[in-house]
Amino acid sequence: MKVTNYQLIGTKRENRFIFVNMRSNKVIYWIAQLTGWCTYAVLILLATYNDSPKDVTLELVLKLLNLVVLGIIFTHLMSRLSIKLGWLDMKLVNVIPRVIISSFICSAVISLGSVIFGYLIDPAKEPLNFLAVFINILAISVLVLFWNAIYFTIHYFQKSKAQELNNLSLESSKNEIELKNLRSQLNPHFLFNSLNSIRALIDIEPAKAKNSVTTLSNLLRKSLIIGKEDLVSLSTELEMVSHYLELEKMRFEERLTVTWEIDDRLNDFQIPPFCLQMLVENAIKHGISNIMHGGEILICTKRTEEEVLIQVINSGELGNNSDTGIGIANTIRRLDIQFNGKAEFILKEEENNVIATLAFKV
Repeated sequence: MKVTNYQLIGTKRENRFIFVNMRSNKVIYWIAQLTGWCTYAVLILLATYNDSPKDVTLELVLKLLNLVVLGIIFTHLMSRLSIKLGWLDMKLVNVIPRVIISSFICSAVISLGSVIFGYLIDPAKEPLNFLAVFINILAISVLVLFWNAIYFTIHYFQKSKAQELNNLSLESSKNEIELKNLRSQLNPHFLFNSLNSIRALIDIEPAKAKNSVTTLSNLLRKSLIIGKEDLVSLSTELEMVSHYLELEKMRFEERLTVTWEIDDRLNDFQIPPFCLQMLVENAIKHGISNIMHGGEILICTKRTEEEVLIQVINSGELGNNSDTGIGIANTIRRLDIQFNGKAEFILKEEENNVIATLAFKV
């Protein structure tokens, strides 16, 4: 959701939320205006009553009501002017002098309006006392400056929240685009490895190559479906891996032994699509295929008190191949984006075996 200059951008639900929020802000603004100026007038009335009850007259009440009306009108006009002149988008150091000057002018206009109203309801009153008017302007200036302080503070807070939402929206869009790019890189990676497997069978055993094409077409059909998802169940990923290994065993035959140690309780656990597939591909490409007599791949899923572990253990050594290319780099990046630091990839060697682990904190 992006909020810029009060435009409505996003889904219908988001737009409705922003619209309702804007209406709510307007209601709060007018309630605050009325409450603030009325409170000021009541305080003057109480102070007058406390000092001299006989001075609390209908004329004083009318003057205070006039002050409330003038205060609301001219502070609202000042707020509209600040929006029109772009003060709300300026730096604070540039806003302060403008606010001070405009507050003094606004206070002078309100004070002048109060004087004129006073003469209208009581033409026979004493001549104008300029010192009293100046003091009144200063008093109202303090009130208007306080009003501006609250107004601009609320605005900057709302602007900060809107900017935060905007940044989150941009980051979310960036991550979504990046995930799509990563998935588009993983699918060819899977396809090329599978085609290379079939290519190796064409001249040696055409019948097996034909069966492999059928198996591959089924795999690709399923990969197109799950490749559109951000997360898939572990059981779905294991099924894909099982089909892939069936395809690879046609090429390696007795050179490839696969062992499964699967915790069925984790069947519904959600992981990024093709991440386990990539680990198995690397185990064959960088492990089994480099061993003359072949080797074993162990696929293990288990849960500890703090983590869900998905491991692919294959015969072989890391050697200088600890960097196994774009597949692992993409997996690490996807885990970082989708799990926000709560998942990691670990690659190590133990007793002539390479252990690749996906660890998810729970």
